[in-house]
Amino acid sequence: MKPARFRALLVLMLLALTASWCLAQDSDSGSKGKSATRTLTGCLSQGDSAQKFVLTADDGSTWDVKSDAVSLSDHVGHMVKATGVVRNNTAHNLKEDTKDAAQDTGMKKDNSEHGHMRITDVQMVSDSCKQ
Repeated sequence: MKPARFRALLVLMLLALTASWCLAQDSDSGSKGKSATRTLTGCLSQGDSAQKFVLTADDGSTWDVKSDAVSLSDHVGHMVKATGVVRNNTAHNLKEDTKDAAQDTGMKKDNSEHGHMRITDVQMVSDSCKQ
């Protein structure tokens, strides 16, 4: 491919991504709870240390979670509703926006999102997780 064609293609791709990102910002304004604080419902399990846990949300996403405010160990194996602060919120939201933009172009969206969150509140929904 000639260098001029390659540059033109690259510029078009960047313009398309920028336009889709701008549209996503206007249309999504909080629709997925993309603020720094989120509330997720899912199954809480023990992580790889005593202070780390994994929340597998109903939408298929997984979150490494920890808390200084509440005792998560009391809820291992429970379906919970957890509220917390997303670590690296801006980067995490950009990653989600990119997946949404890809889905808008016809690509299948993979909900295997993974993030990190510091839990500030947890409420038990059920004493066991869905099977």
